Order: sequence, then C-alpha cells, then structure tokens
Amino acid sequence: MTTTIEKNNKLGEILKGMNRVIVAFSGGVDSALVLKRAQQELGNDNVLAVVVASELFRKEEFAGAVNLAKELGANVLEAEIKELEDEGVAANTPDSWYHSKKLLYSHLNGLAEKLGYDYVLDGMIMDDLDDFRPGLRARTEAGARSVLQEADLYKREVRELSKELALPVWNKPASCSLASRIPYGIRLDKEKIRQVDEAEKFIGKLGFGMVRVRHHEHTARIEVAAEEMAGLLEHREPILLKLTSLGFKYISIDLRGYRTGSMNEVLSDEQLEAEAN
Repeated sequence: MTTTIEKNNKLGEILKGMNRVIVAFSGGVDSALVLKRAQQELGNDNVLAVVVASELFRKEEFAGAVNLAKELGANVLEAEIKELEDEGVAANTPDSWYHSKKLLYSHLNGLAEKLGYDYVLDGMIMDDLDDFRPGLRARTEAGARSVLQEADLYKREVRELSKELALPVWNKPASCSLASRIPYGIRLDKEKIRQVDEAEKFIGKLGFGMVRVRHHEHTARIEVAAEEMAGLLEHREPILLKLTSLGFKYISIDLRGYRTGSMNEVLSDEQLEAEAN
C-alpha cells in the first residue's frame, strides 16, 4: 500500500517538472495544499494563485481566499467571471456544472497564455471521482492538471499533509456553490442566490453548524444535522420572520437532515453514469 509520505513525494515530483504554474485557488484545504507544495517545489516566483470571484459563491469565500493566499506569501491575482450571463449555467440543468467549470478553466487558460504560465492546476482529489462531478469533463477538455489526483491523494491524506504544513485551513469544511441549493430545472438568478445566501447565514448565526437552505421557488427546505433539528423549532419565530422577509412563503425542515449532494438524489442512474463516462 502506498503511504501518504510516498504520495506526497510523488506530488513533489509531478510539480517539479511543471516550470511555471497557475493555481486555481478557492481557499479550501485542497487548493491550499496544491499552492503550498507548488511554492515549495517551484519557488514562489513561478507560482501564481488566481482567486476568481463568482456570482454563485459567497463574497466572504472570495475575500477569505485572497487573504489566505497572501498569508501564504503567494503571488495573487484577483479575477472575476459572470456565470449567470452564460445560458448553459443559468438554465440550471445537471449539465450546468460543466458549463460553469468550462468558463472557469477557459478564463484560467487565457490568463496562463497571456502571462506566460505553463500549466493550470486545480484542487480536485480522488474522492471527487466517486461523486457527481461534471466539472471533471470540463477540466479534461481544458487540459488543466489535478495534481492531487495524479498523486492518488484522498481528502483524509490531504488534511493530514496540510496539518503537517501548518496550513490554517487543514480542517476547514468543504464549501460549494450556492447554486447547489436550487433544484435542477429552476432557473438561476441573482435574487435566488441572494435569498439562499442570506437565509443560511442567518440560521448559521443562531448557532447551527452545517446549514443548507434548499430553494424550491416559494418554499425553503432547511437541512441541519439530525441532532440540531429540535433547535430549529426553538428558533421558530425568528427563522420564520427572516425567511418570509426574504420572499419565501413556506418554510420546512428536511427530516433526513443535512447531507451533501441532496439535490443530485433526483438524478437517474443513467444520468450519473453518463457524466462519469
């Protein structure tokens, strides 16, 4: 069995042959490890952390990523993409994730060509191969490199290595696009994204851990950990007041609790298989 140390050494060897790289930096543990190891193997002058502002992610995530990249001593470039202007994204079909990632990789490839970098690196890990990830197809088409996958690294190992490197985000929970809260077939727009964002931040500030507010047009479906559901009822009045003020008419609690990828539960095996291949 290959050890984490051996995988980390393999990651180093992969990076050493890359000369100058752009790292798509989100501020999460995966891209933080890619950035740090690239700095170690290639030298800071040959690594550029690009942090892309997106309409589908919280502004706080963008600001946090920029600050972390600077804290790590990286050269940082702030960029922006307007995903909701792309019909393939706004239509919100299972294929929208592909269109979103295609926009991102296209933008990064353009920067690499313009600024003289040889490769675009992302933070995809081995665990991503077991999930519904249309972005993998966009990555492959764009020729970007998922060096953590190439080194066969899983999330547990990424966190282990990141802790050893004293990366402050080594145990940070994964974040994902706010669009993931909106069921396929419901068109994406800035207002829906704002409603979800404000609703989740409000409930989170009441003391809940992982919170998801799924947007079903007039209905908000709240997901929290099973052991925290009773707490939602204790805060019933302020939650109702806030979410109705945001435009929701009905507020519900999902009795299955918080879980990742719940919006993909409606996809057929054939749809999941098509993206996997």
